[in-house]
Amino acid sequence: MSAARREFVLVLLGGAAGAGLVVLAVRQPWAHAVFTPPRPLPAQDIAVTGQQLVPLAGALALAALACLAAVIATRSVARRAAGVLLAVLGAGAAVAALTGLRASAVLAAARASALSGPLGGSTTGGSPGGGAVHEIVIAGPGRAVMAGASWRAVAVLGAVAIVLAGLATVWRGPRWPVMSARFERHTSAQRRTDSATMWESLSRDVDPTVDDGTRS
Repeated sequence: MSAARREFVLVLLGGAAGAGLVVLAVRQPWAHAVFTPPRPLPAQDIAVTGQQLVPLAGALALAALACLAAVIATRSVARRAAGVLLAVLGAGAAVAALTGLRASAVLAAARASALSGPLGGSTTGGSPGGGAVHEIVIAGPGRAVMAGASWRAVAVLGAVAIVLAGLATVWRGPRWPVMSARFERHTSAQRRTDSATMWESLSRDVDPTVDDGTRS
C-alpha cells in the first residue's frame, strides 16, 4: 500500500471513529434529575442522556459519516470542500457537547421523559405476581446532578477527531487516490470491448442484440 493510500485510509478511519464516539457518548446518561415530592411519596431520580440534552451533537456526527462518504467519492477541489464541511460538522458537535448542559435543560428533559413513558408517566412494580402500577410523581423541587463528565469528554474527543479528519482532507485530500478510479477504468474498458464486439457482429451481418444461444 502506498503512503498516500495509507494516509487516506487512516484519516477515514479516524473520522469514522470520532463520529462513532460522539454517537456512543450521547446515548449515555449525562445527568440525573432528582425530584422530592411531599411525604410519604419517595424521591424520583431520572437519568437524562446526552441525546436528550444535545440532540444536535449526535445529528452532526451522523452527518459527518455521510460527509466521509463524500470524501471517498470526490477528488481535487470537491474533496477539499468536503473536508471543510467535515471540519465544520466536527466543530459544531464539539460546541454542542460543551455548551448544552444546563440545570434547567436537565430538569425539563427529565419531566418530558417521565410524561412520555410507556404508561404515560407511570412504572410497574410491586410483587412478582401483582404487577402493581406506581405513578412517577414529578412534583416538589427538582435538582440536577451532573454525572456524565466523562461521557461529555468522550463526545468532545470524538468531535475533535472529526475536525482533524476534515483539516487533513483539506490539506492532503487532492493527493489521495480516488477510490472509484479502478472501477471507472474497468467500466470504460468493458464499454470499449462491448462496442468493438457490436461493430464486429454488424460487419458479419449478425444481430448483436440476439443472444448466442437463440441464433439459428
